[in-house]
Amino acid sequence: MRSQNPFFRGKNIAIHYKGFLFLKQPNKSWLVRPKKSPMILLPFRTDICSITEAKKILDLKLREKTYIETAA
Repeated sequence: MRSQNPFFRGKNIAIHYKGFLFLKQPNKSWLVRPKKSPMILLPFRTDICSITEAKKILDLKLREKTYIETAA
């Protein structure tokens, strides 16, 4: 019996990168979550994009966080 939930149709894609999990969503966006606590960034969703673009978004957020912490 197949699940009626559209998330479970087809293949689920999860990619590990720099301590984060990238979970591909049905609409081709990405859910980006830390693998473990303490969380240095809260989970977030990207717009529809490739995994390469999603990684760039994460890298930018990590750079911004580091810049803000060193400025404080």
